[in-house]
Amino acid sequence: MIEDSMTTHPTRVALITGASRGIGAAVAVELGRRGVQCVLVARTQGGLEETDDAIRAAGGPAATLLPLDLQKKAADIDMLGPSIVARFGRLDILVHAAGALPKLTPVAHIEPRDMDESIAVNMAAAWRLIRTCDPPLRAAEAGRAVMLTDAAAGEPQPYWGLYAAAKAGMEYLVRSWATETAATPLRVNLLDPGPVATRLRGRAFPGQEPGELAAAADVAPAIAALCDPAETRHGALIRAQANTH
Repeated sequence: MIEDSMTTHPTRVALITGASRGIGAAVAVELGRRGVQCVLVARTQGGLEETDDAIRAAGGPAATLLPLDLQKKAADIDMLGPSIVARFGRLDILVHAAGALPKLTPVAHIEPRDMDESIAVNMAAAWRLIRTCDPPLRAAEAGRAVMLTDAAAGEPQPYWGLYAAAKAGMEYLVRSWATETAATPLRVNLLDPGPVATRLRGRAFPGQEPGELAAAADVAPAIAALCDPAETRHGALIRAQANTH
């Protein structure tokens, strides 16, 4: 998937999903500003190019852009880890910020196509990312993985079952992975950013003014900090701010 093989690269390398907008894009800019080489994944080429422009404007290195639909091209996720290692010789950081909220609906009214989308993006993509990124992250001197979650996964709410069930499944996978990597240098954590002015939040709460919420750039430093080699937390669920639905 990524051309131009390289055997070594002096800079830490990060794979970031959902990187065309919102929290994923903000984290990419923050990591890029800190000198991290970013590999950006999202569905839209244009959005990825905008994030790349923002990274460069912040003084970071040009990013590698990978347009990829995590639902429709799920099998392509399996090649991300090997492709990044072939290109850069390493993978140090994984940030899974992509998410999907097909709709809010009673559990009895969930349609199969919506369940398929929610499971594919919110849970199965995390599983595939873990499979493909586990070997290089374990091999890194200070491998770091951060998966974004939501308080809804642990606090059942009416109409949130479609989204929250998949997020809860993702949380379990990530926590299990953390127990399996406890004896390695890899540090795996979950982060709940709380209410943030993103497109997903806007779909869930269309009447809420974005100005009332934290901006994606406000939570990006907390996520980037979890990617730092000095981070020692492992298997934790960190809440960046109060989160209420």
